[in-house]
Amino acid sequence: MSKSKVAIFWYRRDLRLDDNVGLYHALESNYPVIPLFIFDEAILDSLPKDDARVSFIHESSAQINAELNTIGSSLLVKKGETQFVWQNLLEEYDIQEVFYNKDYEPYAIKRDESIANLLHENKVPSHGFKDQVIFEELEITKADGLPYTIYTPYKNKWLEKYKALGGFHKYSSSEQYYNFYKAIFNFPTLQEIGFEQSAIKVKPHNLNQIATYHETRDFPALNTTSYLSPHLRFGTVSIRKLVVWAAKTNAVFLSELIWREFFMQILFSFPKVMTNNFKSAYDGIQWRNNEDDFKRWCTGTTGYPMVDAGMRELNATGYMHNRVRMVVASFLCKHLLINWQWGEAYFAEKLLDYDLSANVGNWQWAAGTGCDAAPYFRVFNPEIQLKKFDEKGIYIRKWIPEFDLSYGNPMVNHAFARDRAIATYKAGILK
Repeated sequence: MSKSKVAIFWYRRDLRLDDNVGLYHALESNYPVIPLFIFDEAILDSLPKDDARVSFIHESSAQINAELNTIGSSLLVKKGETQFVWQNLLEEYDIQEVFYNKDYEPYAIKRDESIANLLHENKVPSHGFKDQVIFEELEITKADGLPYTIYTPYKNKWLEKYKALGGFHKYSSSEQYYNFYKAIFNFPTLQEIGFEQSAIKVKPHNLNQIATYHETRDFPALNTTSYLSPHLRFGTVSIRKLVVWAAKTNAVFLSELIWREFFMQILFSFPKVMTNNFKSAYDGIQWRNNEDDFKRWCTGTTGYPMVDAGMRELNATGYMHNRVRMVVASFLCKHLLINWQWGEAYFAEKLLDYDLSANVGNWQWAAGTGCDAAPYFRVFNPEIQLKKFDEKGIYIRKWIPEFDLSYGNPMVNHAFARDRAIATYKAGILK
């Protein structure tokens, strides 16, 4: 019995049918396209069974599958070790071409190289495309070709190059849908892939208030954030459409999208930042790394309302307001002198929008050890931050129901902690 000649589009961080570069090119090929998603055991095995991000991926995949069902097609879902899954696919189908959108994290690069080698050995061409960013890898560089390590000149070059583009190709066409492989595959339940539905949900994104983003973004009680970040992380929205919209609507919001790409190119160019300080001179800092202090930070029981409200929001919802993220990160690294890697790992476990490059970049920014970071002597005062950005206590009362004017006892005095942090950094910075 002859095997079907097919092309495969491999879904990863691009869970949508609309404006999807790799999928568009796959559907332009000469073979019916099987859309594929792999629940990668190398990633899943370290996650709790009710991980909210897995629930969201499953839900987003189910939406794609339901839409494909209306045209007699479906999403092929596999779970396993990626190399093993592809070996089985090569045996089951006569694969002519493979299409995918590129990923820039160290694990993904290594995984994709391994699969590309496997496909090459089987004489199957593979094609990677840029989809999750406007500018990838080393498209934005200094005049000497080296990557930027300071945000502002990177942003200026990014904007210059964006304006020169003059627009984007539209990677959508309902006319292409005839080229999906016509078969209805079994779509597994969460339980069948070894997980349970999480009580924590990814919220729908909302762009209605972004026009005033620059005025409201620092006030967590206003609830004017877009909730876009998990959708960007898993590609349920198109970065191209979002950037076009932001460029017309709010320059500050656009800057945040550029920060995202800045940190991506930092991780791509300097993969050591995944586990090490960008500024090696900071490797000599003697962190206290007190486990009891870390537990109080994790559970939101430090006695500082802004810190505690932020951590309780994170634990309950998987979200934390950006202004509050800066406060809690600074508190961990500066007040408690706990290595940023501990906080980065905790955020990686809890954040719905966890993105390695942004998480590492922002934590090293807060610790003062990263590229273009806040200087080490900048130590946020959580009480002043509370007065400036939640003066009426609306945000903290939402997450600290027991709050009153005498809430708790701060676990460490701010002035003492600030002096200790500055002295520790000074002593630890390698000359």
